[in-house]
Amino acid sequence: MFKLEPRAQPSKAMSMASPVLALAITVLIGVVLFVALGIDPLKGLGAFFVEPLKSAYALSELSVKAVPLVLIALGLAVCFRANVWNIGAEGQFVFGALAAGWVAMQAGPETGWAWLGRGVVGLILLAGVLGGMVWAGVVAWLRDRFNASEILVSLMLVYVAEQVLGYLVYGPWKDPNGYNFPQTISFDAVTKVPRLVDGLRLNVGALIALGAVLGLWAFLFRTYQGFALQVGGLAPAAARYAGFSSRRALWMALLISGGAAGLAGALEVAGPLGQLTPYVPAGYGFAAIIVAYVGRLHPVGIVFSALLMSMFYIGGELAQSRLGLPKALTGVFQGLLLFALLACDTLVHHRLRFVGAKS
Repeated sequence: MFKLEPRAQPSKAMSMASPVLALAITVLIGVVLFVALGIDPLKGLGAFFVEPLKSAYALSELSVKAVPLVLIALGLAVCFRANVWNIGAEGQFVFGALAAGWVAMQAGPETGWAWLGRGVVGLILLAGVLGGMVWAGVVAWLRDRFNASEILVSLMLVYVAEQVLGYLVYGPWKDPNGYNFPQTISFDAVTKVPRLVDGLRLNVGALIALGAVLGLWAFLFRTYQGFALQVGGLAPAAARYAGFSSRRALWMALLISGGAAGLAGALEVAGPLGQLTPYVPAGYGFAAIIVAYVGRLHPVGIVFSALLMSMFYIGGELAQSRLGLPKALTGVFQGLLLFALLACDTLVHHRLRFVGAKS
């Protein structure tokens, strides 16, 4: 029989190569799946890894998917480095979208906010950030005040946020001229996030995400607060001895994470969607957990990981429309990547040793 034993000093090179190896394993298993489904593997892999990169339009759509994943994963990386397990970024994304959507609905040409002009976009994004922070703040308060598990609380609040969204779009915020569809009014053109290229959906959200990457890198690796937050996650006892506040780390991590998820929600409703519907929750908050870990909780790694995950989203849609494959294939590839990464990381930090059977 075989036994797992921890390695005395795991290889740093192998640790960095682990995500690449996990992707290779995912591709190999994908080939087997395509063959089992009677699909040409080259066509199947082309839908996932070639088509999303073939043209300016495809790259633009890739950015639309990648921006919310990057922002949410950056916030989650802060939490996970601080040993705070925020699993409810999807709820914070939804609540940020709700706050941003409310501001956008007030900004029509016949309201008192018309004087803001395009400046209302900044107000919409700020509302999204605050909405996400409020929802994450509930988690922080319950953990801080009652020592409630942030895993369970944040996860359950996802469903509360979705129910609030459903209530509003089916009720008070429902468009009276929307033919009874559960949706708000379409937001005025002045509230839309500016696009960077005419004819493409690439918008300033991409620049905001890149700015967030640089900002988080500087915060984590160049500031005292970032150092204190990470020490608290790696060695709580040492952090307490050094005088670092675990309570401050908890609040800081969750508020940063919630604000980032709320900003992603605001960019989504003020960008591609242009209104609130029950379909605002797209699973980005859960997919971003995989993005954060495949990216090694590092801001730069998260960018590449988010692009890969976006290719899975777009590839799944193309495989569904062109090859007749089920939509669930996107989730299959995401799950395969995560499990392959966990397996590779296990072998990076442990070795298999054969143990002979005892007589």
